[in-house]
Amino acid sequence: MDLKGRTMVIRVDEATLGAEGGTFFSDLVFLGNLGMRPVVVAPTAEAARAVVRTMNRSGDAAVGVSGADAGMIPATPGETIGNIGTRLLHTLLDAGYVPVVEPLALSFAGTDVAIGADEVARALASAVGAARAIFFHDQGGVIDAKTKMLVDQLTPAEALDIAEHGSLADDLRHAIRAAALGVRGGVGAAQICDGRVAHASIVEFLTARHLGTQVAGTVYTE
Repeated sequence: MDLKGRTMVIRVDEATLGAEGGTFFSDLVFLGNLGMRPVVVAPTAEAARAVVRTMNRSGDAAVGVSGADAGMIPATPGETIGNIGTRLLHTLLDAGYVPVVEPLALSFAGTDVAIGADEVARALASAVGAARAIFFHDQGGVIDAKTKMLVDQLTPAEALDIAEHGSLADDLRHAIRAAALGVRGGVGAAQICDGRVAHASIVEFLTARHLGTQVAGTVYTE
């Protein structure tokens, strides 16, 4: 698979960032060396700054940005995400930087609005036509309620149906829903997997299998 020039959006979680001996940061370097264009969405503004500091201790690849910067992520009056502005992202990616996005949206009422990181990742991935969106979750994917086994693949419709189940933790439901809507919005495929697994960010591109639960299928562009 030719990876050069392909964009991927990774929604990283606290478990991955805090994992001892994790490969997340080295994976980002490796992806960049292959010519891929990773975008990282952090769970909080503080986590985003920590990611930038860690990456830039061994290079100068990361740039922290808020969703409010350059009006990239505007908030609607209902505090949801409006139309994404991609110019800032493309400028950074074209220059070889890894954008690390704080999950904030620009409010025209004067105060930035905190938006769920899953929804930010979904919106950015759809806007830039990402080849992949990856949502890290410490459960590692979707577990079948009957078999207690990891579900390998779902269509967007199946994923959205599962996301309605009240028995699931809210953070997992949000990730499942964002993965499904991302694919419907034009993302090539979305993964829900455990970022603490070695090389979780790159295994799908280098092997014949994928980790966790993949959401893929019919695409409905927005």
